[in-house]
Amino acid sequence: MSISQNLLKIKSTLPENVTLVAVSKTKPIPDLMEAYDAGQRIFGENKIQEMADKWEAMPKDIEWHMIGHVQTNKVKFMAQFVSLIHGVDSLKLLEEINKQAKKNNRIIDCLLQIYIAEEETKFGLDEEELNEILASATFQEMKNIRIVGLMGMATFTDNQEQIKKEFTHLKSIFDSIQNLKSEICNLKSLSMGMSGDYQLAIECGSTMVRIGSSIFGGR
Repeated sequence: MSISQNLLKIKSTLPENVTLVAVSKTKPIPDLMEAYDAGQRIFGENKIQEMADKWEAMPKDIEWHMIGHVQTNKVKFMAQFVSLIHGVDSLKLLEEINKQAKKNNRIIDCLLQIYIAEEETKFGLDEEELNEILASATFQEMKNIRIVGLMGMATFTDNQEQIKKEFTHLKSIFDSIQNLKSEICNLKSLSMGMSGDYQLAIECGSTMVRIGSSIFGGR
């Protein structure tokens, strides 16, 4: 099937409250434009330079999501245009996003990444670190970021029960901090689930799924 057919097929299976991020990393612009022409407006990239190049070349009504691990020294290259940063895993990174957003006269939306997998390679905060950040005076004083939800990645395994346990754990953390409404904290998005496990993630409460290979084919 073509990219547009894949996209429309997946969209037809998603509940109305679930946002689809088309993960377009490493894919050429013509592939993204096929998805764009089929109605997709949210694309996810994991390298800032590649995302910036595509932003320059493509229509300006696209929302660009940074879904990869972010180094603080690279934030400045996307602060002008990025719509949502998924993998925020430290107060230091939040401070840099806030600083660069201020320079660009913007408020940048962020998801805090929670470590839920039983793997050493995944980034993220544990519950204690999450609560420390949200309670810190440094965080409370930020004016140019907005925490709009949480993000997590399950263990890369065929064990559906384990994945379900990890997604359910993240949903419980998400629910536990729902009362923290403020100008810079409005938790409405729970980003979990990729091509292989997004249906299970939705069953567990995900409101945002990141799907690449099922739309664009393998890398």
